[in-house]
Amino acid sequence: MPMAERTANAEWDGDLVHGHGAVTGASGALGELPVTWASRTERSEGKTSPEELVAAAHSSCFSMALAHGLTQAGNQPEHLEVSAKVTLDERDGAPTVTSSELTVSGRVPGIDQAAFQQAADDAGKNCPISRALGGVQITVEATLQ
Repeated sequence: MPMAERTANAEWDGDLVHGHGAVTGASGALGELPVTWASRTERSEGKTSPEELVAAAHSSCFSMALAHGLTQAGNQPEHLEVSAKVTLDERDGAPTVTSSELTVSGRVPGIDQAAFQQAADDAGKNCPISRALGGVQITVEATLQ
């Protein structure tokens, strides 16, 4: 039996360039999020994109993995701030997610910068979303406050 299964749905009307759609999560937490090709490749104008949703998933997953790793090592974090920048680029003639740059700043009593960076690197390699992004270049920049 899996640990978790979650569902999201998308609807799309029209062609790629001029069409529009919406994404919803079954939990209701996301509400209805509008998406367009322009919000993906040009300007967001209040709409989301698959890459923004991947960035949200990656930053939240990474923060949980880092908090867990630090706590398991005896250094419970007080606060972590994580951002993920996911890049869509063309590879082999097709749009492809090519990288996810994670940046974390944290307050963790009893730890030094090197240990914090090591914990962040481990979380960056091993959080479930990082593992799902198999061929994507993932980088982690960690700053201990």
